[in-house]
This record gives sequence, C-alpha cells and structure tokens, in this order.
Amino acid sequence: MNTAQKLAKYLLEIQAIKLSPSSPFTWASGMQSPIYCDNRMTLSYPEIRGFIKKELSALASSFGDFDGVAGVATAGIAHGALIADELDLPFIYVRSKAKGHGRQNLIEGNYAVAKNYIVVEDLISTGGSSIQAIQALKEHDLHVAGTVALFTYEFEKSVRNFATVDCTFKTLSNYSTMLEQAELNNYITPNEREILHNWNADPQKWAAAFSK
Repeated sequence: MNTAQKLAKYLLEIQAIKLSPSSPFTWASGMQSPIYCDNRMTLSYPEIRGFIKKELSALASSFGDFDGVAGVATAGIAHGALIADELDLPFIYVRSKAKGHGRQNLIEGNYAVAKNYIVVEDLISTGGSSIQAIQALKEHDLHVAGTVALFTYEFEKSVRNFATVDCTFKTLSNYSTMLEQAELNNYITPNEREILHNWNADPQKWAAAFSK
C-alpha cells in the first residue's frame, strides 16, 4: 500500500472524511457536497499524526531547498508546525486577514528569520486560502518554494488558480485514491462511488441537480 492509499484509508477509518451521497453536507460556501473532510481529526491519533509528520516532511523536502515553514490558518497551522519540528526549521503562520487588535499581524511569527518558505495546508479544494497566504508572503518579499497538503479534491480549478501565483502544490493523497479505498473497504457501494465521481467531475452541476 502506497502513501496515498494508506492516508486515504486512515482518513476514512477515523471519519476525517465522511461520505454521504444520499444526504449531502452543506459547505460554508452554501454548496451541497456528498463529502466532508476535516483533516484536523488526524491530530488526535498519534500513529496517524506521526505518519503524516514523516510523509509530509518528505513531500515538502522534494521541493528542494527552503529555510522556513509557513502554515495556512487555521487548519494548516498544526501540520506546518509538525513539519517545522521534523525538519528543524523556523515556523510562521499566515492569517486569512490581519488581526483587528494589538499589532494587527497578518503573518504570525518572525518571518524575517527565513527567506524561502514552504506553505502547508491541510486540504486543497480550489486553493483559495493557500493562494491568499502565498500572496501575503510574497508581499513581504519572501519566496515560496511550493505548497504541500494532506489531501486534494483534484479540481482542475485548483491547478489553474495555483498557476496564477506561479506556485506548485503536492499532496499526500487525493480524491480518486480515496474513492478506491472507500469502495475496497466497503464504505460505499459501486453505485455510490459513481455518484461521488459525478460530483467531483462537476460539483455545481451535481448540486443543482440534487436540489431539484
């Protein structure tokens, strides 16, 4: 079993990924979805947390030289700190917006201690939060070597969005591998896998059809 398969299996086992093709979840955006992913759940399981720490650090290192780690608030903070600890590097994190009080920081930590950062996120959907963090780092004259995350929905839009900031992202696992593991381990039926595949191909069209 490779890393992508093993992580997908872990995420399903601890219900960090929940699948509900017949009764969709409603995302913060208002869109209906048959999947909900909360990778923060992995932090409660030492074996899984250790596996992610090792594998995500190795994935980050595949980008070459960087001298700092930047987590994306809030879900990417813990995983970013784990990588920084594993690689013995400085750690900072980037807020979605500057604090409204105190020093009104957008970037927390001493970002001046490094010049070339790897960005850490928990989940890549369209890439919006990661790209916002990348732009914030660049506005502070910092270089971004790349972005790593635990999981991606494999939306084409995310690839296009990351291209706009000239940044590559890599993930430990992905939606198609998760579907394989879900069916293999009897979390879903073949028919439900088809429903989940159709959602992934066109989430807006799927949600519109479901709500009729």
